[in-house]
Amino acid sequence: MLESELFAFLDNTAEAVFAVRETEEICFWNHAAEVLFGYPEKEVLGRTCRAVLRGVDSLGIEVCLHRSDIMKFPGSRSTIPNFDLSVTTFHGQRIWISFSTLVYRNERTGTSLLVHFAHDISFRKKREELLYRMTELSKEINSMVEDPTNFAPVRILSKHELQILRMFAAGLSSSAVVKKLRITPQTLRNHLHHINCKLRTHNRLEAVTHAIQRKLI
Repeated sequence: MLESELFAFLDNTAEAVFAVRETEEICFWNHAAEVLFGYPEKEVLGRTCRAVLRGVDSLGIEVCLHRSDIMKFPGSRSTIPNFDLSVTTFHGQRIWISFSTLVYRNERTGTSLLVHFAHDISFRKKREELLYRMTELSKEINSMVEDPTNFAPVRILSKHELQILRMFAAGLSSSAVVKKLRITPQTLRNHLHHINCKLRTHNRLEAVTHAIQRKLI
């Protein structure tokens, strides 16, 4: 496929897509990218994604979407992990984006492009942050409660169940836990059911709270 054909194909997708050359300059920016980031095409072409999006990771470290080592991959068959970044829109708003990437290799010219597919995950990040804050508040409250030995006895949790509770306590969402453990959503629901039965709780938040109070996690 020629580069022009690739761009014509990507321009018709509903996903936000843009491409970066080996020189780090943006060379393609589809309409969905304009809608998501707010930058019109003419404002970004020829600029680096670092200068346009100013992406930072969860630790606040600036990250560039262009990586020379990825460019050296022989083709788009190479697996490139997805990654999340907080980026700046045209109007100065910070949003969280999950990026998936493929390498387009032009065998005739010997040049490569990084093609980035962008998905807005701001809602998911806010939900995870809220859960984390609730967990931290729960820990503060738990530090003032009575001796956990006064709680009703519970059945012993398995290592897998404790691992799931620790993930939720750390602020991970259900989808993140499913992905990290490589299980199905139904399997996770089954684990949560067993956890609630063993702890005599009624929902995930209550289970995490009681597990912390009982010093199980």
